[in-house]
Amino acid sequence: MNAPVTIYLPRDAAALAVDADDVALAIEQEAQRRHLAIRLVRNGSRGLLWLEPLAEIVTPAGRVAYGPVQVDDVPGLFDADWLHGGNHPLHLGLTEAIPYLKNQQRLTFARVGITDPVSTVDYLAHEGLQGLQRALALTPEQIVDEVTASGLRGRGGAAFPTGIKWKTVLTTPATQKYIVCNADEGDSGTFSDRLIMEGDPFVLIEGMAIAGLAVGATYGYIYVRSEYPQAIATLNAAIDQARQAGWLGDDIQGSGQRFDLEVRKGAGAYICGEETSLLESLEGKRGVVRAKPPLPAIAGLFGQPTVINNVISLASIPIILARGAAYYRDYGMGRSQGTLPFQLAGNLKHGGLVEAAFGVTLRELLYDYGGGSASGRPLRAVQVGGPLGAYLPESQWDVPLDYESYLKISAMVGHGGIVAFDDTVDMSRMARYAMEFCAVESCGKCTPCRIGAVRGTETLDKIRAGGPQHEQHIHLLRDLCDTMLGGSLCALGGMTPYPVLSALEHFPEDFGLNTSATAGAQAASQPT
Repeated sequence: MNAPVTIYLPRDAAALAVDADDVALAIEQEAQRRHLAIRLVRNGSRGLLWLEPLAEIVTPAGRVAYGPVQVDDVPGLFDADWLHGGNHPLHLGLTEAIPYLKNQQRLTFARVGITDPVSTVDYLAHEGLQGLQRALALTPEQIVDEVTASGLRGRGGAAFPTGIKWKTVLTTPATQKYIVCNADEGDSGTFSDRLIMEGDPFVLIEGMAIAGLAVGATYGYIYVRSEYPQAIATLNAAIDQARQAGWLGDDIQGSGQRFDLEVRKGAGAYICGEETSLLESLEGKRGVVRAKPPLPAIAGLFGQPTVINNVISLASIPIILARGAAYYRDYGMGRSQGTLPFQLAGNLKHGGLVEAAFGVTLRELLYDYGGGSASGRPLRAVQVGGPLGAYLPESQWDVPLDYESYLKISAMVGHGGIVAFDDTVDMSRMARYAMEFCAVESCGKCTPCRIGAVRGTETLDKIRAGGPQHEQHIHLLRDLCDTMLGGSLCALGGMTPYPVLSALEHFPEDFGLNTSATAGAQAASQPT
């Protein structure tokens, strides 16, 4: 009997949403009916979301892709001899040669979509665990120095140097320290954390174990939003496998060192993406922002020194340890080193994930990868960095995507989320949405955020309605934004003015403003 042909079909949430489970069942049943031997592996998504479910056939020439595959397509695919790479309208050629994938620089996502997410054997076969094995041969100080030298900064949005945070925890004496992974991915248009957790959970587990060795922490928590049931199930399965393989526990890889972790499910509050609010929630309390100092690195979870990093930060650690700081640092530009997974969403033909080095431009992402608008109309505005990010007009789409360049234009790279809008968008409505979002999601602890966002929403309603006091309402809105920028306790209230003021500056006509008369006032009130 011939050896079974291996077929890969994603099991992540995006693929499941377009009936991947039904497609998998149809493939198995059709192969059985034709007496053909197959091995169906449920992998993570490659991130080409417009092609999901994306099936891949392993051939001597490499993996051949077909997509998007629906249940009704399955008999025809077998008729076309797809098990040997046969031609079919859904045939996409070699997966690795698809331009969307071929032109990326996949470091953190090197295995996503390639391996079985819960197979330790597959993980080891694709260079997994090399970072942890090297870390076990280093001192904590050497691990921290390697991470510092790599230039890695927090990929959750704040962009704080990871090595500095780790060194603070390392040098703070305590009998117990913790590693906390912030997987409360709540920003609109973001899904890179989910793709890692569902497609390569071992890289996150390995990164957290390395962090534990680096700072002397023996236990960790992955705080996952409740809206990610597939991610939670995959992580728990992978943690069980990692324990059985000796990657976690009281004697990691026979080294005598210990580190273990568990998954904790959040209750769905956006504010718990803020690190101190997350800690409150982990401790069983209401998710409310803590005043700083003390910093979590000194007095964090249960009052102990705590490393808090997001998924992408921790998942980037293994390749840094495996290949060295210089290898990772050579990607990017200036002080923005390494790569970032950019997530393309909104009105784009080809939504999905693109991992690229810092320095790529928004225009490249929107057109070379995203394929332009899905509606066929001209793109008008793009929000970068989640619901607290600025709206950027076309005149700023050629600015290099790096932390410093975006700071200069009063924008932020954030978590790498990109949401595109065509020329039918009403930017005053989007500004109102930003204020309303803040009002709904505020923890209520500080007045500028709790009250300012409510008053901002009301003021924007008055601006949108027009009337004789239109100019006064514009001035009031700017004053509210200034108060929120300077007086809020955390980034939710402190950054909500970014989308509001950027919409006012770049799209004044949507607010009933005379562009020439208001240009000076708009520039003066922009966040710096």
